Parts: sequence; C-alpha cells; structure tokens
Amino acid sequence: MSRTVGVGVGVIGLGFMGRTHLEAYAKARAAGFANRIVAVADRDVARLRADAQAGGNLATTSGAPLFDATTTHTYATPDELLRDPDVELVSICTHTDTHVDLAIRALEAGKHVLVEKPLALTAAAIRPLTEAARKAKTLCMPAHCMRFWPAWEWLKHRIDDHSFGKVRSAVFQRLGSGPAWSREFYADDAKTGGALVDLHLHDTDFIRHCFGDPDEVIATGSIHHVSTLYRYAKGPKHVLAEGGWDHSPGFPFRMRYVVVFEQATADFDLTRTPALMVAKDGRCEAVEMPDTNGYDGEVRHLLAAIATGTRELRVTVEDAERTALVLERERVGVGQYGMITNERSRFPRQVDSP
Repeated sequence: MSRTVGVGVGVIGLGFMGRTHLEAYAKARAAGFANRIVAVADRDVARLRADAQAGGNLATTSGAPLFDATTTHTYATPDELLRDPDVELVSICTHTDTHVDLAIRALEAGKHVLVEKPLALTAAAIRPLTEAARKAKTLCMPAHCMRFWPAWEWLKHRIDDHSFGKVRSAVFQRLGSGPAWSREFYADDAKTGGALVDLHLHDTDFIRHCFGDPDEVIATGSIHHVSTLYRYAKGPKHVLAEGGWDHSPGFPFRMRYVVVFEQATADFDLTRTPALMVAKDGRCEAVEMPDTNGYDGEVRHLLAAIATGTRELRVTVEDAERTALVLERERVGVGQYGMITNERSRFPRQVDSP
C-alpha cells in the first residue's frame, strides 16, 4: 500500500467503540482533518467487514461503511497492525485489561496512540503507560471524551472565564441500563470495575478538569450506582456526581449537568431539545451547540496535535492516572477494597513515584 494522504490510522478492536472511532475519523476527514483509515484489526473476522455495525448508549453510527474495504488492510491480531508501516496513529478500542499493554507496544512501534477509557482499573496499573508516554517521541492520549463534548467544553470555558461569576454548585448525572454489547465482559466486575470505573469515570475526570484534584471524596452506593461528593478547601462548596447502570432495560440513557454560578444556572439534559439552557436575569434561553460529539472532538484534537507537532494535549495519561486515584477513593466509600492498597478517602496531592 502506498503512503496515504494525511495521518494513516489503524483501529484495534471493532466493537461499539471501534466503530465509533471509525466514524469520528470519517467525520474529521470531511471537516478537513486529513487522515485515512489504512488498517483495522479484530480477532472476530465478521467485524472486519466495512459494513458491520454495533450499538451503544449514544447514537453515533451512520450505517454507512466506515472504511474502504478495497484499500484497508485487515488483521486478526494487534501485532500485525502495529507492524504496518502505513499506520501512524493507532486507536485502541479493546477491552480494558488490554489497554495499557497495547498502548505501550504501539508507542514502542513508533505510533501515536488514542486509547479508550478506562486505561486500567487502578492508578498503579496505569503508571507504566504514564512513564512510557513521557519518554515516547509520539503522542499518547486517553479517550476521555467528555473533555471534548461541546456542551462540556462550553461549561469549562464559562468556569474559566468567570463570565457568570464563580461556581456555587455543580451536579453531574450519568445513568442507564447495563451495556447491551460485550455482555460477557461487562458481566465481570473484576474486569470492568463496574459503572463506577467504566461510566462514572467520565464525570469524575471532568470534575478534576474543571476544579482540580479534590481534597476529599465522600461516596455512597455501590460500584453499579454511586453518588459522590467532591470536597474542596478552595473551590465550589457543592460538587456532586451520580453514575449508575443498574436501571431496567429500556430506561433512556441520561447525561445531565446543572451548574449554579453566582449570576446564572447552566442546565444540560441529553434527553431534551434544546439540550443546553441557561437561566439568567429572570429568563431561560437555549445555547446553540455544534452538531458534533466528544468522540469527534477528541479525534480532531489529536489529529491537529500530530499535524502541528505540539505535545500539548487536553488530556494526558497522567490525567487518567490521577482520575484513577480519585476513583480508588470513591471505591473505598462503596465498600470495594479489593482493587486498591490504600483505604484512605483523602486524595494525595502528588502521584507517588513508581
């Protein structure tokens, strides 16, 4: 195969997230972010068809073929894809327990890496990738997509620019039924970490993104449905996130935030049109958002970084490690001690040296 126009992309794992990444690259290409799918890998040969589909919480797939089957190499193993010289950027969309190992191998092969969340179930398991990413000449970015979701980007800007004053309260909610895809994998809490790690991670990470590391967390519930209060000595006095996937099948997926500023209240609800509303000065008005999602945003951010040669990323592997530390503290609160070594709820100010 000849060298491609733009960044040559390979996708490992063609389940729901792999298909979602493929669509995000296609939309990025249409928007002017030069890239081309040059290789895909999956041990399930049925998934290597360009027209195979998968489903998830959010409607992301268009139904159109997401790669050109006549020009895209298809591989049964990740190692074959990593040896492909046309692959410059690898999306790792496999099960959680393979993420760190595959990402390190991709970096060692000289590839840029976009690796799905959660990177691993504990901070200690992520740490080897943190070190590998620091040393690598290529980029490695965890797919913490909420940092790139338009309404969440908008919220982060409003928090930073103080256009509505300081934040008084921030409440996030992410609720649904259990994943309907990869049922055997998601039935094993030891592999997924439950909703606390696989779903609630999104809001924990975004809270860190907005307000920094919490001084303390107070969590209640279970790894399948958790509510957590994030306490800050210097920061908002009321920061709360609820996440769970223990609802009955058929319950519509809910993704919401309500953030109270000194001068306005921002309210996002995925199930509503318009989704984002701002109450201010006695009026409640809609805020227009672009027709993109967090998967589009993360892909375009990384493609732009590769194109410009910057090493500045909105989210890093070290961010993922520190978010994992917060989740470990939350896991203490819901009585899940087996996956961690330190049962304190207070959050350490620095990541320990390996």
